[in-house]
Amino acid sequence: MYSFFKRLFDLIVALTLFVVILPFMIPIVIILLLTGEHYVFYRQKRIGYKNRYFYIIKFATMLKNSPNMGTGLITVRNDPRLLPIGGFLRMTKINELPQIINVIKGDMSIVGPRPLVDKTFNAYTEEVKDHLYDSVPGITGIGSIIFRDEEQLLTNTKMDRVEYYEKVIAPYKGELEMWYNRHKSLRVDFWIIFLTAWSIINPDTKLPYKVFRDLPKRTLSDTYQLSMQ
Repeated sequence: MYSFFKRLFDLIVALTLFVVILPFMIPIVIILLLTGEHYVFYRQKRIGYKNRYFYIIKFATMLKNSPNMGTGLITVRNDPRLLPIGGFLRMTKINELPQIINVIKGDMSIVGPRPLVDKTFNAYTEEVKDHLYDSVPGITGIGSIIFRDEEQLLTNTKMDRVEYYEKVIAPYKGELEMWYNRHKSLRVDFWIIFLTAWSIINPDTKLPYKVFRDLPKRTLSDTYQLSMQ
């Protein structure tokens, strides 16, 4: 029953949002066509429901060859590979809006664990990899909210960034996504949508831990401390 109503909710929200934001997306399309490498959409192979692959759609924010440049799949704040408006699109999460098409197609949901590429997915434990995508991946999720400033963490760390992602970020993010799998409901989804919007307005908010009091105990302050070691 939950799956039926979640899919119905996804379709209603995605179709409504597509109509509402289309006029606002047109200027972004024009700017991307006139700047950088003159391409608009970025398609990338990601892992989806039941570990099946699909292609995610985003607004382009980085150079086409960025996976083979600099820090590879890891993006840091003010990354030199960013397109002229790429930083703004990423900071405001506007680059994620074309994923509404993925939701309409059924590849994604509004709320769920973020779909990953193989390299970052493989940083998870075998247990997490086996069960993470028992839920349809989402545009936003509890992991996305808690790690809303992941790029800043990766920028500030004194550890090797790949090592930091694999040893610090991935374990905690995996716990968060598995928490969602255990607690998923329409009520939790509504709260995550609200908290996503709230965290954009108030990036330093601790509200998720107040709303969901049984989240995994590690906090971002622990993560920041580890990043400086």
